[in-house]
Amino acid sequence: MGDPALALPHRAFEDLAVGEKRRSRDKHVELGEVLDFARAYDPQWFHVDPELARQSAFGGVVASGIHVMAMWRILDHEINGDIDFVCGIGWDELRLKHAVRPGDTIHVTSEIIDLRPSNSNTARGTAITRYAVINQRGEDAVTFTSINLVYTRGGRDRSADSIR
Repeated sequence: MGDPALALPHRAFEDLAVGEKRRSRDKHVELGEVLDFARAYDPQWFHVDPELARQSAFGGVVASGIHVMAMWRILDHEINGDIDFVCGIGWDELRLKHAVRPGDTIHVTSEIIDLRPSNSNTARGTAITRYAVINQRGEDAVTFTSINLVYTRGGRDRSADSIR
């Protein structure tokens, strides 16, 4: 049996429900992964240099916001990867509320807050989901609302023409 993350998702728009909540596993954030990600993608001094980072407003190395969102993405795929998404089309109200630091343990929560059938394309609907990345102290590190197109049961044609 292959990696379940590589399987085609089975839950269509009609299978989702407003109020549906999910929680991911815990993920421990390691110093090495914070430094490696920042060196590759966000090389600000307080993300990449532990000595200099002690002089920052954070008092030490913190994960890049982009890195936190990449960790969110992994954890979200584990809890919502069974949803037959067409694609994401936006994030609203994105807030970076608490720094994520090496040694923190984070998890992700999701709650579907709205479902809107498409008026123009019966192959898909829109799912609005509220997300949080939460640290071990129960603090929201990141919050946002995600807008995603989801295939309907009858709309699972994955050709390029189906998303126009």
